[in-house]
Amino acid sequence: MLDELAGDERIGVRDACAAARSRSQAASGETARTEGLYALERQLHAKGLALVAGVDEVGRGALAGPLTAGAVILHGAPRIEGLDDSKRLSPQRREELSVLIREQAVCFGIGHASSEEIDALGVTAALKLAITRALALLSASPDHVVIDGVPLHLVENETAVVKGDSKVAAIAAASIIAKVERDAIMRSLALVHPEFKFDINKGYGTSEHLAAIARCGPSAVHRLSFSLGGGTLSMF
Repeated sequence: MLDELAGDERIGVRDACAAARSRSQAASGETARTEGLYALERQLHAKGLALVAGVDEVGRGALAGPLTAGAVILHGAPRIEGLDDSKRLSPQRREELSVLIREQAVCFGIGHASSEEIDALGVTAALKLAITRALALLSASPDHVVIDGVPLHLVENETAVVKGDSKVAAIAAASIIAKVERDAIMRSLALVHPEFKFDINKGYGTSEHLAAIARCGPSAVHRLSFSLGGGTLSMF
């Protein structure tokens, strides 16, 4: 139809055709991007690794609340359009995609490490604990695990991908469900500790959050071992 209308001299028709071409190009670009996100999983599937779990975490740098990890095994098809690093998505889009992931994934799991566990174990050990818990909640045992960032050596068959949440579909999916879950937890904690406005800052060290800590002292969900400004002394 666009080819047939290419020579139409009416301004309205030309504008409509231009808008249609723009939408088509955008859709084609998103389809190509999505196919690229599934490339690593296709390679692993071709090696006989049918169940590939993607893993990612959120909340590592927060001053309060849990560290949350997501683990997701996706079907090879159909693709879930719109997957991306959760930080690059709007809250509404994250919520929409989280629903799709939960509905369409082979399985998923979400694990947490509490602020008390982070203080007791340190961030790296707490991260491993949260990921282990997320993987344990998968209803199917993965043949291979791909994680965002550096190797953690939690399982024998593991691949680490730097910035994997923007490169690998299953990692992106894990980042989205983890982010949506942790944000919901922080909104709940805001009702218990309204002075810290966790529903807004999600536990991260905004200027308003730091002022509230100085004014009120730490809450039960603050990470007492965390230091401000990258020092070695604890925050409180």
